[in-house]
Amino acid sequence: MQSSCAVEIDKPIEAVFDYTNKNVAEWSSCVVEDVMIEEKNDGGLGTKFCTVTEERGRRMEFPGEVTHYEPPTASTVVLVGDSFDIEAAYTFESLDEGRTRVTQNSDVTPKGFLKVFFFLFGWLMKKGGCEAARKELENLKRKCEALEA
Repeated sequence: MQSSCAVEIDKPIEAVFDYTNKNVAEWSSCVVEDVMIEEKNDGGLGTKFCTVTEERGRRMEFPGEVTHYEPPTASTVVLVGDSFDIEAAYTFESLDEGRTRVTQNSDVTPKGFLKVFFFLFGWLMKKGGCEAARKELENLKRKCEALEA
């Protein structure tokens, strides 16, 4: 299941890139923990971490790795879960007057029985996934714009 969402933030690209990549647990409403396992290249390519999410009382752990890192324009992480894997790619575009457009492209790949569930109800889940991504990026926007210059 793929989804894409974008938001414009009234902050310069460098600040948005750094905050987005280094403070996930602060701006994400579902990530409750983001623990560094092995830092490489100042948090860039090859960095390994573990993300813990919580939604509707259910906690899930996702070991992850940074698979693409081009400051300040792009980053991608892959998260491996028991039921599904997630690839989240972010692009950052500098706009006029110190503003930044952030686009998140996500690809969720189900495992086991969830493959059937995704096949049958994927259209409904995609709608919910797009709404969740929009809310996440709106929260990122609020947090970034509240940062001091």
